[in-house]
Amino acid sequence: MRRDTNGPALVGRQQETDLLAAALEQAASGGGGSAVLLRGEAGIGKSALLEWTGQRARERGFAVLRAVGVEAETEFAFGALHQAAWPLLQRSRALAPHQRDALESAFGGHAGTPPSGFAVGAAALALLDEAARGGPLLLVLDDLHWIDSSSATVFAFLRRRCAELPLVIVGASRPDGAAAEAWPPEPVEVRALSRPDAAALLLRRHPELASTAADRLLDEAAGNPLALVELPRQLRGEQQRGVAPLPDRLPLGRRLERMFAERLASLTPAAGRVLLLAALATGTAGGSAAWSCGTAGGDAEAALERIEADGLARLDPAGRLVFRHPLVRTAVISTASEAARREAHRVLAGLLAPDDPRRLVHEASAALLPDEALAGRLQDAGRRLARRGGDAEGALLLDRAAALSADPDERARRLTWAAVMAARGGQLHHTAALVAELKRAPVPPDIAPLFAYAVVYVDQSHRIDFESSSTLLPAALDALTTPGAESFGGLAEQVYFKLLLAATYTDDPRAWEALARHRENVSEPGRLCHRAWTEPSRGVAEELCTVVDGMNAEQEAGAAWLLLWTASAVDSADGDLWRRFTGLHGYATQGSVAKAKSYQDFLRGRWDLGPVCLREADSAEELGYHCNALMFRHYYAHFLAGRGDEAGLREIEQLIRPTAMRAGLRFVLDRLTHLRGLAALAHGRREQAYAHFAEITPPGRRPGGLPWFHVLLFDLVDAAVHTGRHREARAHVAAARAERSAELSGHHAFVLAAAAALASDDDSADTAYRAAYAVPGAEQWIFELARLRLAHGSWLRRRGRAEARDVLRAAHHVFRRLQADPWAQRCEEELRAAGDLVAPAPGTSVAGLTGQELRIARLAATGMSNKEIGNALRLSPRTVAAHLYKIFPKLGITSRAALAHALATR
Repeated sequence: MRRDTNGPALVGRQQETDLLAAALEQAASGGGGSAVLLRGEAGIGKSALLEWTGQRARERGFAVLRAVGVEAETEFAFGALHQAAWPLLQRSRALAPHQRDALESAFGGHAGTPPSGFAVGAAALALLDEAARGGPLLLVLDDLHWIDSSSATVFAFLRRRCAELPLVIVGASRPDGAAAEAWPPEPVEVRALSRPDAAALLLRRHPELASTAADRLLDEAAGNPLALVELPRQLRGEQQRGVAPLPDRLPLGRRLERMFAERLASLTPAAGRVLLLAALATGTAGGSAAWSCGTAGGDAEAALERIEADGLARLDPAGRLVFRHPLVRTAVISTASEAARREAHRVLAGLLAPDDPRRLVHEASAALLPDEALAGRLQDAGRRLARRGGDAEGALLLDRAAALSADPDERARRLTWAAVMAARGGQLHHTAALVAELKRAPVPPDIAPLFAYAVVYVDQSHRIDFESSSTLLPAALDALTTPGAESFGGLAEQVYFKLLLAATYTDDPRAWEALARHRENVSEPGRLCHRAWTEPSRGVAEELCTVVDGMNAEQEAGAAWLLLWTASAVDSADGDLWRRFTGLHGYATQGSVAKAKSYQDFLRGRWDLGPVCLREADSAEELGYHCNALMFRHYYAHFLAGRGDEAGLREIEQLIRPTAMRAGLRFVLDRLTHLRGLAALAHGRREQAYAHFAEITPPGRRPGGLPWFHVLLFDLVDAAVHTGRHREARAHVAAARAERSAELSGHHAFVLAAAAALASDDDSADTAYRAAYAVPGAEQWIFELARLRLAHGSWLRRRGRAEARDVLRAAHHVFRRLQADPWAQRCEEELRAAGDLVAPAPGTSVAGLTGQELRIARLAATGMSNKEIGNALRLSPRTVAAHLYKIFPKLGITSRAALAHALATR
């Protein structure tokens, strides 16, 4: 694959583009014209090559003419020629009268005897010669096989004479195109992409695809670029991302379906039945032609011969019917009627053993009326899938089981299970629809706790509404913990987690009371999670590791949310923990993993991954997990605040604060206030920062309902010390020590030591700073450690200590890497005061760029397009372009290619 700066990038077409580029270069340099015929099957990429050639030609100064053959217009004489010549008709006044008359007659301009193809060809050549006086020409002819014969004759004439002009003619035709017979004897065969090139194209056009979905699509498309581009567009977002299973048959979409519809429609009924059985039986009975013919009825042998003659499928040496292209199989299924598909599934089910799981799939696809026995088998299979982490797949089976249920109560039970599984598997829109349907009628009492859980799941994750959590879940816990009650597969643990999440997000006392009342009724992970968020004490992080190490994979899958939320309470959701849950369950668990990782990326200085939060937010929105989207944007706000990007922080606040206020999300609202203070600290506005921090918690006292009190410690003490509030700073450190904060986790130990160093008097300050550096794992907390070094270096400089420079340089290096410009500038001020003529950070206050312009310039310098930059910064591509229009003259450059150098040298 090659990205050519002179035209749109194509994948896997190096040889073809080199040939086309050479033809253009030859014409542009006065070497004469030429003609190229691209030949290949439908969807193979011929039109993309024509588009590439047109773009390349325009950039080289060519005038580009174009005609496209249309099947419905093959009887319109000179129709395609009219398309191509239309932009040049004004120049026909310069032609000889007989030539002008020939063109006007051909295009219906006046009555008379139609001119011969030769006469029109000569006139067209004269017209092109006149146009070529202004520069070289490119004539693009797409779908030559559908161009009317009169135009085809003229184009063939022009091809033979194009060497006389600076004219390149590029045509595209299918292998059996009659109109292409007069073209070069050696056309350029455009073949299917290799597997690596096909994968590269799929990744470029559909980067959101999960690997499992991509592998399936690569198999189905078999290197056909149109299929690679179009097939994923027919899938839902959750299917693209691998959180929901792909359908048995991939929807083709209209463009692909048209490729095969006509040929399939011409088959005999017997041939159609053979193909449908073989298509639906792929992976079921080996696609054997023998059983296909034996079950299709009629003259199956003749049907098979017809299929092979039409080139739709062939027999391999093992006697299996192999489709000529995977898209043929998909088209066969797509164009068959529902009744025909059901009958085919019924036949195939009868060929399999009763205990074969594939038989269940065929039976379900064939069923039309309620069937309780089949519904029960589908339900059992769905629950087995869910126990193995296949919630999305299990939901599909339970949904189908509900549709086959004769009893209304059984239907409600299965729909409720389907709703819960769909939510866990990332299909929250479907869950919301199922819950709305279930609310229309009374739910059986025995399923009430599960139904309450489904309602709350939708309210929390989809509607960002936590009121039902405190009204429904306490009663559900009461019912689930009653002796002898149905467990619903450990539902009490999940209800407990949802209630704990609501309590920590909203600080609702009703939720806290119910959690405390049921703490002894849940597992050890549940109790540990509750303690981590209400009574954080010694050894929570170590106890968490012990609990996780003692679990098997199935136990981990069931407790993943509790374990991740426990780790989040004590800032210990490190890579070893979240990597253990990668691949468990569907989006519900993976979303929790991604949120934990986002915050850890901030804490551990992986700030280049900050934009991932926005991509995750967009994915969550698409899947219906609006609360997750809000939380991802809230985590992105941390990166902005750390960099002192107050404009970006305000934009994020405007997006999420109103919703957080409506839902009473104190967790988010207080953190946004905290981040305002952090951004103010970055710019040296310590009084303002202290006011923000004090709004959350009075110094020296841990506020109730704020388990993350310890995270605020370092920032509040920093602001207090630098505003002369030394007594308040020391009181706050003392309160944290009384809470035994250092025993919670390694991060808490470092934060407390760093805050203590800031609050120390001069006699003990140096020792306190070095003690903070010595906290095990201190080097992990990149940003906070750099801030500590800035404070220490400043303290050393004021006392004339030579080592101040080394400490400040270390902090400065980190701030530059994090692009935390205000902090880096403060380091530079300190270094200059110490006599070190440090260079400013690359891109800092470059040529008077604003903060937004600087962000855009940096992203553009990496090669991102305006659309990609807009997605990252939540701007429109037009706004990005307007900023770049202002940036270029400020930097003294004229193109994006010069951005990186301009930013690096200023």
